[in-house]
Amino acid sequence: MSVISDLVATPGVIAAGEYTYRGDRFTYDGQLDYETARMASIMCRATTMAVHMETDMLKHLKADCGCAPARGWVVRGDKMTVCVMANVFCFIDNANGSLNDIMAYLREHVESSETMLV
Repeated sequence: MSVISDLVATPGVIAAGEYTYRGDRFTYDGQLDYETARMASIMCRATTMAVHMETDMLKHLKADCGCAPARGWVVRGDKMTVCVMANVFCFIDNANGSLNDIMAYLREHVESSETMLV
C-alpha cells in the first residue's frame, strides 16, 4: 500500500494526498471532491513554502534554533486538523482521529523533500 492509501484507511482521516513543489500536479484519495482537493493541495503547497521561508529566517537569526530544515507543519482547528509532512497532506476529523498516531506514521514513512513527486 502507498502512504496515501494507508492514511486514508486510518480512522478519522478525511482525505490525504500529495503535491509537487512546482504546484502543477497533485494526487489524493478520500472524502473530498476534485476541486476541493485541488484547492487543498494549493493551500498546502503555499503554506509549506511560507514555513520553509520562516524557518530559514529563524536559522539565520540564531543558527542553533533546531527548527531548520522544516519537515512539515500542522494546523489544528476545533473540528479538523490539517497536517503536512514534506509534500504529503492529510485532513483529520478531530473527533475520530489521532493526530499523534498520524504524525508518527508520517515521520516514519514520508521521506524528506528531496524525494517528492515531480
